[in-house]
Amino acid sequence: MKEVRIAISGKSGCGNTTVSTLLSQKLGVKLINYTFRQLAQEKGMTLAEVIENAKTDDSYDIFVDNHQVELARAEPCVLGSRLAIWMLKEADLKVYLYASDDTRAKRILNREGGNLEEIKSFTAMRDSEDSRRYLKLYNIDNNKYDFCDMVIDTANYNPEQIVDLILAELKKRGLVD
Repeated sequence: MKEVRIAISGKSGCGNTTVSTLLSQKLGVKLINYTFRQLAQEKGMTLAEVIENAKTDDSYDIFVDNHQVELARAEPCVLGSRLAIWMLKEADLKVYLYASDDTRAKRILNREGGNLEEIKSFTAMRDSEDSRRYLKLYNIDNNKYDFCDMVIDTANYNPEQIVDLILAELKKRGLVD
């Protein structure tokens, strides 16, 4: 296997973390998914404090996003993040995981519990806030992903099937044996 770097992105509830984790395990490469949670631990802060500070201080987002790319450039990996496909320009394979708003909300409900309508409302607000931030910070429209090597509607497959689709594409491109 060559030094392969795979970027996987998708909105909340698309299966991004699950698929990225499974793929990294199958390939035997590092999973990179550096988030506000890890930043909070490193800074001795709570996650809530980091999120609150990030509302008025762009340096939190910029550090996390750039740090992920630095980590990804250091070794073969799967980079799984909301912005991976845009930020890791040299990725050998860029995969966007898509799911409808309803599908995503139901998955979040199954994962975290709660009220479906509240989850739909919160997810829509979060998507809007994320899109606004990405456009402001990086001039990235995270609703435009037509440049990706693969766009997979995750409603049609389970995580293992998605990993198999990605592995088949990697083999077809001669990136893995």
